[in-house]
Amino acid sequence: MSTDIPGPVDPSRPLASPPTPGPYPYGPPSWASPPSPAPTRRDRRGLGIFATVLVAGLTAAIVGAFAGLGGYVLGRGVDQAATITSATEAKDAPVTLPQTSTPVVREPGSINAIVTAVMPSVVSIQVDGSSESGSGSGFALRPDGYILTNNHVVDLAASGGDITVVFSDGTKADGTIVGRNKEYDLAVVKVDRTDLAPLALGDSDQVLVGDLVVAIGAPLGLDGTVTSGIVSAKDRPVTAGGTEDMAYINAIQTDAAINPGNSGGPLLDGAGRVIGINSAIATLAYGGEAGNIGLGFAIPSNSARRIAEELIATGDSSTPIIGVSLDLAYEGEGARVSEVNSGGPSQAAGIEPGDIITRLDDRSIDDSTELVVAIRSYDPGDKVTLQVQRGGKAKTVEVTLGSASGNR
Repeated sequence: MSTDIPGPVDPSRPLASPPTPGPYPYGPPSWASPPSPAPTRRDRRGLGIFATVLVAGLTAAIVGAFAGLGGYVLGRGVDQAATITSATEAKDAPVTLPQTSTPVVREPGSINAIVTAVMPSVVSIQVDGSSESGSGSGFALRPDGYILTNNHVVDLAASGGDITVVFSDGTKADGTIVGRNKEYDLAVVKVDRTDLAPLALGDSDQVLVGDLVVAIGAPLGLDGTVTSGIVSAKDRPVTAGGTEDMAYINAIQTDAAINPGNSGGPLLDGAGRVIGINSAIATLAYGGEAGNIGLGFAIPSNSARRIAEELIATGDSSTPIIGVSLDLAYEGEGARVSEVNSGGPSQAAGIEPGDIITRLDDRSIDDSTELVVAIRSYDPGDKVTLQVQRGGKAKTVEVTLGSASGNR
């Protein structure tokens, strides 16, 4: 079977890594305090007859001598009682703590300024399918009701179901799917409104590692959640989804906290422009719900822009291909071609079965997944240079990328 997709690399979403050792038992271990040593018993020695008489004889003197002391102790007790009463009364009195009234200075370009400007454009999306339900995030693309999100957020309703879009002010609107691209994990939803505030799309090619980023979405259903971090890496090859809807993402990696429900929400730069669409996370959890460990991945805005424009215009979008099938069993460096599609771009460029593709333009290709995501960062019709190994010799060929439907 001929396909440009090397097949599922990891069928789970979010991305999963091997499990960590189990947690410590809840709460600290219970330690018993060592028992206090029993008091040493002293032998009680009697005073004898003389002492008894002496004590009896001194009783009157003792009582007389301590009569004043008794009065002192009694008075002392009264004074203490009075002191306690006075303290109690003071405790009930109003308490005033110091507080500064100096206003907080928030500079232009602060996270607060970014969030204040873009929050009305970010939405949460609730989806009820025929047998399942889910939720995610999205953001306005145009004033006339178009919203961008992930395909995996809305695919439950692709064959029938309900989509509810919830805005930052709490208002709701029914949504319909305009189009989807499984290959890029993107979808456009439309609501019947004409007053949306669209977010500006930035140039993801200009993003640098270390740049400030802000993520907004509805993780675990908590609408309007804001997290921040930096760009941790670029051009990270990521696969997400199942065998039927596997997506290959040439991702922007970030350490901003992203959790289930953030999917489809914007990743913003320091100017409040969308440079990525949050789509996947790596996790140490295995089975059950995954959570943030500081490894989030977003679809670059430059890829998302083209897909969204095509979906809005036609309801479909294209995915670039080179027209080969790849050998998934190959474990060496590069991506080995197992079959060349007849009449496809690679056949026209002279690619042959058995060729090992080691480079695409200036990007080194380590495996099949990296080749696919590298191709996805281009548009159909673009020309790319492939470096291949054939019979131990290097060969360079130029390929004009072909096109396939993104919803196949």
